[in-house]
Amino acid sequence: MRHLPAFLDIAGRPCLVVGGGEVAARKIALLERAGGRVRVISPELVPSLSRGVAAGRIQHIVQEFTPDQMTDSAIVIAATDNRALNAQVSWEARRRGIPVNVVDDPALCTFQVPAIVDRDPVLIAVSTGGTSPVLARWVRRRIEGMLPAALGRLASLADRWRPVAKNRLESIESRKRFWETIFDGPAAQLALDGRPEDADTALQYELDRTGPAPGAVYLVGAGPGDPELLTLRAHRLLQYADVIVYDRLVSDAVLDLARRDAEMIYAGKAPGAHAMSQDDINDLLVRLGRQGKQVIRLKGGDPFLFGRGGEEMQAVEAAGLTCHIVPGITAAAGIGAATGIPLTHRGLAQRVTYITGQGADGGAVADWQTLARGGYTIVVYMGLAALPGITARLLAHGLPAATPATVVENGTTPDQRVIAGTLDDIADIVGGKDLAGPALTIIGDVAAFARGAERNEDQQAAPVFSAAS
Repeated sequence: MRHLPAFLDIAGRPCLVVGGGEVAARKIALLERAGGRVRVISPELVPSLSRGVAAGRIQHIVQEFTPDQMTDSAIVIAATDNRALNAQVSWEARRRGIPVNVVDDPALCTFQVPAIVDRDPVLIAVSTGGTSPVLARWVRRRIEGMLPAALGRLASLADRWRPVAKNRLESIESRKRFWETIFDGPAAQLALDGRPEDADTALQYELDRTGPAPGAVYLVGAGPGDPELLTLRAHRLLQYADVIVYDRLVSDAVLDLARRDAEMIYAGKAPGAHAMSQDDINDLLVRLGRQGKQVIRLKGGDPFLFGRGGEEMQAVEAAGLTCHIVPGITAAAGIGAATGIPLTHRGLAQRVTYITGQGADGGAVADWQTLARGGYTIVVYMGLAALPGITARLLAHGLPAATPATVVENGTTPDQRVIAGTLDDIADIVGGKDLAGPALTIIGDVAAFARGAERNEDQQAAPVFSAAS
């Protein structure tokens, strides 16, 4: 390790910046966020700095740099395109024992300005020692994706309760174990959710260790299969839950993100083979929540779109438990993106209708006459078995037989399979493909855009539609 990481308190202290361009402006923005009193030396300033001067936040020194201008400065930053001037600034600062940073010239620096993950008051600094600022920013983005935006709320919780915990818990080791429990438990989650009073209650319980622990149920959308399509909140909750009750449509790659010691309960429903009835699932969620467990009900796609999430929410809340809803990317959106099918497209589709194949044989799932008028993209969930009946009804109501239709199995995953056809033959084509995974059907002119589709020898590749068509 060549550099010692440190955090400088510059609040209210003068900070000198030599240079008035865009690079200087970015450094000055950081100094202002940290509370520094900025003085900038430059004959000219970019507009953002000029506005700061006009607002009285920044002092502008128009004259050329002289060493006496850095007197009493907490830090100095040189950000000009004149290397000789930058070197002079560096030498004069070093001679006075003032920390100095010269942009894009590590040899002239006594400190580096890192890439910063700001979850105030939590700060994470990433540095490559000046060797690759782009790599530092790349690492920062990866870290930002892992940490909740509301992490500062958790720090505030700890700040409020630290004196109380120190008074109640005598040893350093006991306090350490206590805070580890808090940060992995319901109090932390409640704080992150913006519920400080409930977080205080949960933390008080951990201190007192009396009465039942507060349980909660989270209805979480697992998205269409690709784990990188999970929301940040869903990813975070998977690392937090005590129990995960998951559906058949949840991919193994998503389940692999769960906490290793979490209890996993399968509640999947396949045609004619339900692991649990819906009533049993509702009862299970309530029972686990009453035991003080933090429960994730993990559902493929979005829990409120053909996922019976509303029924489960009602059951949980009727039992007096807290139910949180975490949306997911629905299969139609995810698969549309994965296959290059725009669900709407100027001149081709101005409306999208989601229908379910469940109960399609009864004919009550859709207004077939309206859908057959054209201009619609029809997305069929759970409709593989009912596909012959669905296509027959659309044909009977006048939708042209040549209308493109695409079936996607295991969409967004490495096992994705795209099968293209038309309204009058897609059911027959799919019937000969032995599909076993979850499948989504897209019917309408936009389905012709499907990339990577399996096609019969007599089928044409997708036509190219202009934006004006």
